[in-house]
Amino acid sequence: MALVRVDVTPTAGRLPPPIAKFVRAADRRTDDFHEQRTRRPLHAFVSSDLEGTWRMIDAIARGKLAPGRSFCEWGCGFAAVAGLAALSGFDACGIEIERDLVDEANRLMTDFSLKVPIAQGNFVPQDAGELADCTSEFTYLSERGPDGHAVLRRDPDDFDLVFAYPWPGSEDVIFRLFDTFAATDALLLTFHGSEGLQVDRKVTRPDRRRN
Repeated sequence: MALVRVDVTPTAGRLPPPIAKFVRAADRRTDDFHEQRTRRPLHAFVSSDLEGTWRMIDAIARGKLAPGRSFCEWGCGFAAVAGLAALSGFDACGIEIERDLVDEANRLMTDFSLKVPIAQGNFVPQDAGELADCTSEFTYLSERGPDGHAVLRRDPDDFDLVFAYPWPGSEDVIFRLFDTFAATDALLLTFHGSEGLQVDRKVTRPDRRRN
């Protein structure tokens, strides 16, 4: 298998009012959370560019680039991206290992009447082994805690579109995990800070053998 880059043009124009309202609320709540946790910060929790991420999700949905409508956010935090996916018509869910963030995510989904299951667990499959090896020491890249996919009663290859925000130095791990466990033709949307967003598709590696 292999991953190939997909060229996606983000949706332009003003945000639809429901999306704009959700983005404002999610950004405000994450800011408030960080202010309240100055003495016990969660260093691995950093919010994505929600507006830019929605524009990519919307473009993927409109272009029917994903093979289906099943969506999962790995290491979802407040599950803001999963919420945006749900607002865009995806059957969305999220996986988050930190209990406090799971509680915040559930509260945000409830307040916006979104049916987005949030599993407290690890998005790294239990049998990932060396695929999850990384110089980063953040727990979300370890195999500790329950398997988030099992909590959701789903398998990693059940999803048509996966979103992740790799911590610097862990990008290769995210790509390896997706390439190994995701379904063929599934899309991986990743946010890379100042470098923006990118989309990759899992494909079958071409057979280069000659007869």
